[in-house]
Amino acid sequence: MWAYELAESLLSNDLPRRWVHSKGVAEKARTLAGILGPDAELLESAAVLHDIGYAPRIADTGFHPLDGARFLRGEGVDERVVRLVAHHSCALLEAEERGLRQELVGEFPLEEPHLVDALIYCDMTTTPDGAPTTTAARIAEIVGRYGPDSVVGRFIRRAEPEIGAAALRVESRLGQARTPA
Repeated sequence: MWAYELAESLLSNDLPRRWVHSKGVAEKARTLAGILGPDAELLESAAVLHDIGYAPRIADTGFHPLDGARFLRGEGVDERVVRLVAHHSCALLEAEERGLRQELVGEFPLEEPHLVDALIYCDMTTTPDGAPTTTAARIAEIVGRYGPDSVVGRFIRRAEPEIGAAALRVESRLGQARTPA
């Protein structure tokens, strides 16, 4: 798939752990195919691409969702994938912390809520090493890595209720899909 090739070209050499995480997020996205129908491939593409804004070759503002989305738009990638990358995992809250809210919302409208939830779920239930985890453990890991007073630490704690709610919505849809009618 083109998205894997692009993400690998941007992340695997410079940021190998980020590449492993991105593959894990995409693997989690594949598990949602049954509840996403025709949007499953779109989500998988956004999942593997969600962190490309960290790549040194394209990092510009230092805010990876915005940098990644701008790069993808410049490459002519489907606008829905671009919007998901721009807004992945409550990026709007981090944009506020960084003073970049207007740029993010001005350039990239939100994608459909069920897809936003799905990408939050995939990203926030996957460790930096690509393994499954809980949202609580993932948030604790992020705060531990960046520090509670950092921009990322403050943002992720503000985002925690929405991350948890998104995960519950996705898990509910998965449960409904498994329950015979």
